[in-house]
Amino acid sequence: MTDHEIGTREEWLAAREQLLVREKEHTRLGDELAEKRRELPWVRVEKEYRFDTDDGEKVLEELFDGRSQLLVYHFMFGPSYEAGCPTCSSMVDAVDGLRSHLRARDATFVLVSQAPLETLLAYKQRMGWEVPWISSARTDFNFDLGFSSSEAQTREWVTPALEQLPPIAAHNAASSGTDLFGYLTELFGFSAFVRDEGAVYQTYSTTGRGVEFLMGYYPILDRAPKGRDEGVEWQLWIHRHDEYENGKESR
Repeated sequence: MTDHEIGTREEWLAAREQLLVREKEHTRLGDELAEKRRELPWVRVEKEYRFDTDDGEKVLEELFDGRSQLLVYHFMFGPSYEAGCPTCSSMVDAVDGLRSHLRARDATFVLVSQAPLETLLAYKQRMGWEVPWISSARTDFNFDLGFSSSEAQTREWVTPALEQLPPIAAHNAASSGTDLFGYLTELFGFSAFVRDEGAVYQTYSTTGRGVEFLMGYYPILDRAPKGRDEGVEWQLWIHRHDEYENGKESR
């Protein structure tokens, strides 16, 4: 028997109207924040980064593919990984089909990871994605932007914090075929760049819960009766899409 409040249609409509006021406030605040993001100062990218792509070596400007905006997801797939991070993979499932719409607004979306290109492309084929995936293995790009660190650096910050790490860290490390330290040499995140009058500028970057806008299932679940329903098992239910069919559903 449910312990949730049960009401009449009239009571539900009245409560829904009250909630709608807050939802509209939230929408308007989101619009304001989006404008503030666009108002951030641009930082010129001075270093010449050279990436490995399936079309050969390219510099950062060439990743724009002729457009003025470049959107980068820093996908957790380091040199020691045997497979891509499951949580990152769940994000790309949603984004992969949106690329044509982004291109229509003058924006190119790519993934960037530290693993060798051949490893990334093999995993991309397994997942059935079309999104361009770039290897930064031979550049400092991910390090300079704060999304990669050496194993020694990682051990230095992880060791004192081992007991505070959420269970998802060890879970995803094992699922990616590496140990905790190897897994945490990489950090997930999103960065935006613009090309203007022959120069490239970084305009935005975020990590942590800042990347939830890429997790298309979360806003949907937020409107379901049970919500995200994660509790202390935060994100442990997330698997690669081809693993749910193998009986690994959380329930």
